[in-house]
Amino acid sequence: MTTTQNKQQTLVVILGPTGVGKTAISLKIAKLFSCPIISSDSRQFYRELKIGTAAPTENELKEQTHYFIGSHSIHDNYNAGQYEADALALLQEVFQQKNVALLVGGSMMYIDALCKGIDEMPTVDEKTRNFWKNIYEQKGLEYIQNELLMRDPVHFAEIDIKNHKRILHALEICSITGKPYSDIRTGIIKTRPFKILKIGLNRPRNELYDNINKRVEAMMTAGLLDEAIPLFSFRNLNSLNTVGYKEIFSYLSGGCSLESAIGMIQQNSRRYAKRQLTWFNRDTDIHWFHPDDENEILNFVTQQVAHKL
Repeated sequence: MTTTQNKQQTLVVILGPTGVGKTAISLKIAKLFSCPIISSDSRQFYRELKIGTAAPTENELKEQTHYFIGSHSIHDNYNAGQYEADALALLQEVFQQKNVALLVGGSMMYIDALCKGIDEMPTVDEKTRNFWKNIYEQKGLEYIQNELLMRDPVHFAEIDIKNHKRILHALEICSITGKPYSDIRTGIIKTRPFKILKIGLNRPRNELYDNINKRVEAMMTAGLLDEAIPLFSFRNLNSLNTVGYKEIFSYLSGGCSLESAIGMIQQNSRRYAKRQLTWFNRDTDIHWFHPDDENEILNFVTQQVAHKL
């Protein structure tokens, strides 16, 4: 086996909002360094969700080795903590033969899990998860906001209080530990035995939103509805509580027209892109580029990797 332990390994991270165009430049970088692509898209992990997550095509998967694409089932309870451990173990193997590995995706917590590490959180059981989910569905956002404010005012002041998923997760942890969520988090960034180079991709807002709208239309043409129909009976799974599928499930349950569902997918995708950018913009280590500036990106990555080696 060829070893590269005498050189500094580098993890190149390609990140950005949904619909920005990460796949194309990622394949070019992977070919340039002859390295594998590790996905950090938390929904592309699930083999049942191909069209609605814009997972790499069969041809793209054949072009370069990919990891964490279709690696799990929607029935698996998989979280950022498990991903951190699995991805670090994978990188240890990859760096035995390569000096460069490529991480690609837009799932903020999963990128941070691998690059910075996350605090070990207890596993939330289905009973607790369903309890708080039912509370939210019956009593609404304001009720769970007040619950979190009462149980953990520190965390309440830190998070987006309109994001019910974040609130529910914090309440779940408060319930099973008997402690405020903020008491469990340390916020300590873990050191990694490799260098990290972060490349952010972004477009002007009108251009990005137009891309998102067109991509949703392309997903529908590709068969998103047909993909979602057999998943309808599993719609309460956490893995299916995601943009693209929950709107289709609303249509299938008679809650809206198909046209309205498509419009909601587009709108919710745009909102998600905005949240992603808000999160990423806090990270001063990211070097930003327009995805069309391929030569500039490739030259920058080449220079930085050579420097780090």
